[in-house]
Amino acid sequence: MIFSSHAKRWITGLSLLPLLIFWLGWGNPSMFALLVALACMAAMWEYFRMTLGVGTAFSRMPLAVVGFIAGFAVLWTAHLNEPGLYVFVLALNMMAAGFWVLLRYPSGVSAVQSASFQVQGVIYIPVLLSSLMYIRSSEDGRLWIFFVLVIVFAGDIGAYYAGSYLGHHKLCPAVSPNKTIEGSAGGLLANVLAGGIMKALLLPSLSWTPCIAMFLCIGAAGQIGDLFESALKRSVQVKDSGNLLPGHGGMLDRIDALLFASPIALIFKKYILG
Repeated sequence: MIFSSHAKRWITGLSLLPLLIFWLGWGNPSMFALLVALACMAAMWEYFRMTLGVGTAFSRMPLAVVGFIAGFAVLWTAHLNEPGLYVFVLALNMMAAGFWVLLRYPSGVSAVQSASFQVQGVIYIPVLLSSLMYIRSSEDGRLWIFFVLVIVFAGDIGAYYAGSYLGHHKLCPAVSPNKTIEGSAGGLLANVLAGGIMKALLLPSLSWTPCIAMFLCIGAAGQIGDLFESALKRSVQVKDSGNLLPGHGGMLDRIDALLFASPIALIFKKYILG
């Protein structure tokens, strides 16, 4: 039986939902950290394959390997709740990338560009994604993870359907021709509606005014994250980051909004909603 891309999107999402609920609802922080690490490594592989040509350009494989090690180290420091080690890990990775440039520089400016992509990748994926681990290890962390994921995924669904049925005005045609202002507005509305429902059910003690601000900021950040990944893919001339998830593309395609949204959620939880 042949499924449309739309049907594949729903089949994949619904089939993974029980696993996600189990891992988040009954798993301990270590299990959650493992899930984040697996998603991170898959996304980094897709990123390095797009930007460094890993798999075809074997000369850049050492640079990618260092990036994987640095990414894992970033997640490990988050799991240990030692954010101060970030600076040490990122500095070592920067120095390793710089050393690689010195070895490869006779090949041209592409060596500098490759090192820049690697450094960006370590910050873009593991550093941003580690925000989820800090949320999970904090007070009411399990509820907050559900909270954040529902807001982000609801915004993605709302933007998709609002844009499909109501979209007429292009949002950012140079980056993503299919995204519309109407779709963006529908996504933000879905962020607020889903966030309000989850707040009432899971975290009723939180104040409404800062929560609504958080829903909108998370939604806006998620849309920027989606557009950033679209720009990245367009710059390297690929359609999807991978084909790991039928109907969704690759892992990076699935978590691009979450990467930008999760630090915003952490800031609101720790410093604004407290």
